[in-house]
Amino acid sequence: MRRAVLATTGISALVVTLLALKPHQTPTLAGVTARPTTTVHTPSGTSTGTGTFTGDPIDTQYGTVQVAATLADGKITAVNVLQAPDQNGRDQRIAAYALPRLTQEALGAQSARIDAISGASYTSQGYIQSLQSALDQARA
Repeated sequence: MRRAVLATTGISALVVTLLALKPHQTPTLAGVTARPTTTVHTPSGTSTGTGTFTGDPIDTQYGTVQVAATLADGKITAVNVLQAPDQNGRDQRIAAYALPRLTQEALGAQSARIDAISGASYTSQGYIQSLQSALDQARA
């Protein structure tokens, strides 16, 4: 009888926890702010949405994140990381792990609406914001 009560309680707690999760929401992180700057637009063609567009540098708690997106006819063909947190070995390991995955996600999604990488929340948020500013330039 005790086992049945414990099992039921445990399963109920698990179900409540799972239902409380809210997937696919980009977290708003304290300490992540956009730094105003002049952005560079270097078109490589005459078509709208074609060229390399440099996103705003985004200051995070661990350092600045900035990317440049290359588009061809409105499609993202490459994302180059220009700045990433690298003050210590831990920052470098997180960047080496997270940035290629974020780039792969952005290329697959063809937008900045991508999931953050677990363990690299601030870097992910900075990457997403910088990429979005680059895409906004491309569509302007």
